[in-house]
Amino acid sequence: MVMTLEETGELTDEQLASQTLSERSDGPAFVALVDRFRERVWRVCFRLMGNAEDASDAAQEVLLRMFLHRDRFQGRSKYSTWVHGIAVNTCLTLRRSRGRRIRRESALSDKSSPDTTTSAQRSSELAVDLMQMLDTLDETDRALLILKYAEEQSYEELAETFGLSISACKMRVSRARDKLKQRYPEASC
Repeated sequence: MVMTLEETGELTDEQLASQTLSERSDGPAFVALVDRFRERVWRVCFRLMGNAEDASDAAQEVLLRMFLHRDRFQGRSKYSTWVHGIAVNTCLTLRRSRGRRIRRESALSDKSSPDTTTSAQRSSELAVDLMQMLDTLDETDRALLILKYAEEQSYEELAETFGLSISACKMRVSRARDKLKQRYPEASC
């Protein structure tokens, strides 16, 4: 049975996800899911990527993966948790590849123009803000803190997204906060 876009508003995310298995990319169930998640996905991507251009690219990739891997949603968790997992994994992959590219470009520019200031001098001159603080953490810890505090995900949702136990999530979040407190004692983390 083919449903109309109006009928999709009455269904849960999980019911819509089930419906997407039998439709094309522009089917009403998938369109409804994209409408429901587009802003949330972009917001998560922005927080993880750090700028609007990279966030838009990452969000587009997430929406594509939502469609291409729609048969992988098993219904063991909420659909939103599954989508957050795709967003986190996509952003972490893109940040890692971006980091490698930046390191290569930096190494090339270091060879061509010597810099007389030390990294400690540069970092002390910069104003410390939250995004800079989070960037000092490894990618997974950064993502955990963003999803926990900015997206207000529960430890259960984090555990599902990262494939960890709830206690492991609590421990990782606590340790990441402790790292920030040690690195930035003047900030109240």
